[in-house]
Amino acid sequence: MATTNILLAGFGGQGILFAGKILAYAGLMEEKQVSWLPSYGPEMRGGTANCSVCISDEPVGSPLVLHPDILIAMNTPSFDKFIGAVVPGGIVLVDSTLVDRQCTREDVDVCYVPATRLANENELQGLANILLLGKLSAVRGLVSDASIDRAIEKCVPPRKAHLIEANRRAIALGKNQ
Repeated sequence: MATTNILLAGFGGQGILFAGKILAYAGLMEEKQVSWLPSYGPEMRGGTANCSVCISDEPVGSPLVLHPDILIAMNTPSFDKFIGAVVPGGIVLVDSTLVDRQCTREDVDVCYVPATRLANENELQGLANILLLGKLSAVRGLVSDASIDRAIEKCVPPRKAHLIEANRRAIALGKNQ
């Protein structure tokens, strides 16, 4: 696999950092080298947030992802800001409920998933981020489904343990899109 650089981006409050943390933990559970680097504006909720995740078979040189192999864009400003940085041959996952643009690049594979709408319609409000991780798993199996499941169990805090099953449902729904 060498190294896969992933950038997740959207508004604060969309669970960008949490989704990145799940990816990083899943990589750790497979004994990969990983890095997780959050970045968010001072506004937090409603402001911008992005998260760099590197999953590798070898030591990670830099935790900052400037040219992602995979971009998950959960809003239009993030799509506009980062679409040009994706490496040729890269994968772009777009929450088409909130991103009102189509990608004009022909050198990347783009998946449009109405993640926010699907999450809301399936009583999974707030889990569009996890739904997109499910789609990523279907498109590019960076880590196993079992590792993602164990990472969800690890990352969901005990006080929110009742949400573990909803996260699992969101992953499954995303995989089927």
